[in-house]
Amino acid sequence: MNMFNAVSSVLQNIAADGSSSSIRADGDTAFGYLVSFEFVFILCLMKEVLGITDMLCQALQTKTQDIVNAIRTVASTKQLLQNMREDGWNCFFIKVKEFCEEHDIDVPDMEQTYILRGGRARRQPDHFTNERFFRIEVFLVTIDTQLQELNYKFNEKVMDLLSIMATLVPRNEFRSFNAGEICKTVEKYYPEDFSLQDRYVLENQLNHFILDISQDAELRKIGTITELCRCLVETSRHTAYNLVDRLLRLLVTLPVSTASAERAFSALKIIKTRLRSKMEDGFLSNSLLVYIEGGIAEKYDYDDIIQDFKNLKTRRADL
Repeated sequence: MNMFNAVSSVLQNIAADGSSSSIRADGDTAFGYLVSFEFVFILCLMKEVLGITDMLCQALQTKTQDIVNAIRTVASTKQLLQNMREDGWNCFFIKVKEFCEEHDIDVPDMEQTYILRGGRARRQPDHFTNERFFRIEVFLVTIDTQLQELNYKFNEKVMDLLSIMATLVPRNEFRSFNAGEICKTVEKYYPEDFSLQDRYVLENQLNHFILDISQDAELRKIGTITELCRCLVETSRHTAYNLVDRLLRLLVTLPVSTASAERAFSALKIIKTRLRSKMEDGFLSNSLLVYIEGGIAEKYDYDDIIQDFKNLKTRRADL
């Protein structure tokens, strides 16, 4: 929104002083879209929605996620979007009108029939007003899409399992820990991984596990489930608390949106070039793994890799 005046000036200059008639025409067309009420409306709506979801996006992109705050941010983001959907139209529309008045942009009569850009009104149903288009077809549909995506990514199962993760992180001092409730959740979502006898033993192991970890000053500093799993293996506690270790490993593989997944998709755009477009999936996956886990790959020596490759089978020529 802060760049609106600058972009507007640039497009006006292109439309007036472009090096060719086609460039001037493109500049004039782009400027026409820029100063249209529909463009401004969508621009303002994007600003509001992205403003609400930005905190959640930032929380999910950190490598070491604070599970407790992530859960709270998910809930608050959903609630703010719902509040905007139910009671935010009037306030939002006033902001759009003020912006239009500030930049001399015409605001259409909301009671008049909405006309598609280009004047193709016959494609629309009767009495399709501007108010209906902007409030229902754009404002409400956009918010509903965001809520639907959040509910899909963070459904009841994911939120329940995230809650378990939050109660098992030592740095959170095991607030709200309840072994019985955890076992009920395990029965609900992991019935194939824990038998009835396993769930009974799991409840006892959880109580011993919490007391044990609480008495260890070093373990109390652990802030993620991944670190906790690693520490259990390093201290050989994973054998004593085998069912707790199984639960933690299942929680670690919880399929939620993380920065790792986003980085993997970004890396795919870089790795899969035109020359690699015919590369088989296996080679492509290996190339992606080396690129994504560059910090780990740097620890390996080229000579060791060559020697391992030579040891796979006997070769006619020396490498």
